[in-house]
Amino acid sequence: MSTLYTLEHVTVRYGARTVLAIDHLEIQAGEFLAVVGPSGAGKSTLLRLLCFLERPTTGTVRYDGRVWPDGAPLDVRREVTLVFQRPLLLDGTVEQNVAYGLRLRGAPADERVAATLERLGLSHLARARARTLSGGELQRVALGRALVLRPRVLLLDEPTANLDPHNVALIEQAIVALHREHGTTVVIVTHNLHQARRLAPRTAVLLDGHLVEDGPTDVLLTGRGTDPRTRAFVSGEMVY
Repeated sequence: MSTLYTLEHVTVRYGARTVLAIDHLEIQAGEFLAVVGPSGAGKSTLLRLLCFLERPTTGTVRYDGRVWPDGAPLDVRREVTLVFQRPLLLDGTVEQNVAYGLRLRGAPADERVAATLERLGLSHLARARARTLSGGELQRVALGRALVLRPRVLLLDEPTANLDPHNVALIEQAIVALHREHGTTVVIVTHNLHQARRLAPRTAVLLDGHLVEDGPTDVLLTGRGTDPRTRAFVSGEMVY
């Protein structure tokens, strides 16, 4: 695998407060990476950096050889899709929401939309208005809007938070299928350590805005990390 993202000496500050500080992080093309840590650890800020929605206060974010913010033109931004924890959908049908990105790009939508709806168990809701859906259905529609684009990079911010097992299973299966079938680079932020272990071969641990440790998930999340803070977080000894 080749290196897709490189972060070097990156900080993000809001006023006097440093919300993210990463000395070095690499993400490989086609990798599936989980990012874990307590609330306020900087996980969502990291996703916004990777999606070019946030500029680093210091340091560099390099994507496929290009340095952000010096250069991330529209064609590059279109390769990266972020699914937020709280989805914002159009006031239209499920089908219209899933097709939205393809329509903007002038791409044919019918077959890809139908296949995406089927994969996410939404075919029977294709004509339903988005505002009538349950929370789990809304999250599946938001994910479908991203999956149908077949992005080079899929960024996920707590995509299954507070969802029932049925919705969690459908969402996880769809993400894994996209990763396997298209070689999509996936970065998932999750509070659920079991989910990280199910999905991601590598995990990064963020605490207080700092990248404490990253490495094989089956090492870090089974209490065998080298940093005592990682072990404390995984074991539940760290109160947050």
